[in-house]
Amino acid sequence: MSGNTEDQVIALAGVFQAAYLVDELAKKGTLGEEAFKTCLNSLLKVDVSNTIDAFGDRYGIQVGLRELIAVLEKQQNRSKTEMVRYALTLLYLEGKLRKRPDLLEVMGKRIQQVQTQTLHFEVTHSNIVGAFASLYKDTISTFPQRIQVTGDPKYLRVDENADKIRAILLAGIRAAVLWRQVGGRRWKLLFMRKQILQVARQLAN
Repeated sequence: MSGNTEDQVIALAGVFQAAYLVDELAKKGTLGEEAFKTCLNSLLKVDVSNTIDAFGDRYGIQVGLRELIAVLEKQQNRSKTEMVRYALTLLYLEGKLRKRPDLLEVMGKRIQQVQTQTLHFEVTHSNIVGAFASLYKDTISTFPQRIQVTGDPKYLRVDENADKIRAILLAGIRAAVLWRQVGGRRWKLLFMRKQILQVARQLAN
């Protein structure tokens, strides 16, 4: 899949949306339901003709666009440090996953199984979220460098929250894969910051 800067920004917003939701859930125990649903649905859309289709439409990634803009404008405060760390680590782990065709095959087969489950359950149902969480543990969590989520222990200890966090991180990996497929590269975050910011603002309006 080839892409332009807009495609790259859309996928990158997906990464930042996942990072933001994980941070919010870990620290506050709350979750934006629509943004959460967008992340989970993106995992089921494995064969899309353009980037935005993975997220439904640009309104599905408004949370991610907002956070991406704040980071690029350097408006983020210390409370956003973990969110940025999660986002950058997701991009890093995508590179590791790319070199593991065995894990990619496992993910493809398991996603197909989850797609069948969604015929009987909503995508946010605990059975679906649990299946995504299990897939994350069996694949991404096997890498030496893992995403260490920090937050309030009273929220992190809740099994349902732990499953949601893993499912969201899996969606973040999906967005990172999409970002790479449409030409996203880490060096562009440094040298094309103004262009990325301009496109992100346009999409956020």
